[in-house]
Amino acid sequence: MYNRGRKIVIRILILAAILGIMCGAAFYVLHTYTIHTVYVEGNMHYTEDEIKSIVMSGPLGDNSLYLSMKYKNRDITDVPFVDVMNVDILSPDTIKITVYEKALAGYVSYMDTYMYFDKDGYVVENSGIRTVGVPQITGLSFDHVILGEALPVEDNTVFNRILDITKLLNKYELVADKIYFHSSGEITVYFGDVKVALGNDEARMEDKIMRLPVFLPELEGRSGTLQMENFDENNGKFTFKPDNS
Repeated sequence: MYNRGRKIVIRILILAAILGIMCGAAFYVLHTYTIHTVYVEGNMHYTEDEIKSIVMSGPLGDNSLYLSMKYKNRDITDVPFVDVMNVDILSPDTIKITVYEKALAGYVSYMDTYMYFDKDGYVVENSGIRTVGVPQITGLSFDHVILGEALPVEDNTVFNRILDITKLLNKYELVADKIYFHSSGEITVYFGDVKVALGNDEARMEDKIMRLPVFLPELEGRSGTLQMENFDENNGKFTFKPDNS
């Protein structure tokens, strides 16, 4: 009887010790890993405060250890325009949130909504908000748009042309407002009130676009068309035709 009572006491003491250790560990984790500093990178569509609000919501939303595990190898399905978000612990009270947004080639306007599509022409998001840095694509013919499906255009090769142009614009750090694909195959790129007529010569396209970082600042505040259809590599000069001239 004595031995049995002794065993019960020992078990209670062991259980109490385990609970004490667990409580101590929990207090340590909650106190030590409370977030005070947050860095955000990779975000374009959302502000830093919006990303912080999304990631750090709910219970333990201010605990760096919990967030690093919550967002480890996790695809994001409930945040438009975002594929993945990672949370890295820089120190117990400091984290870095890295945002990987969906690769958007452009958007079309349909029924007062911006329909964003990827490099293959698949509509990946719809929004009433225009994303800075993603050009509007015009000149495409379609009678409906369905989220998750490809834009129903007659010639799917247009998406390769869109991707080629957007890659060149990104390469030379140019942000276009709109890209117009004419039925004739010619391309016009809009930068504010300046229209750049690039023609349809694919082989010369980069030679023309690489000159825009020099030309566009000179045309700031003006309205008209920079006529670059005919490329002359000897002089690299083009005609600017003001509107209403």
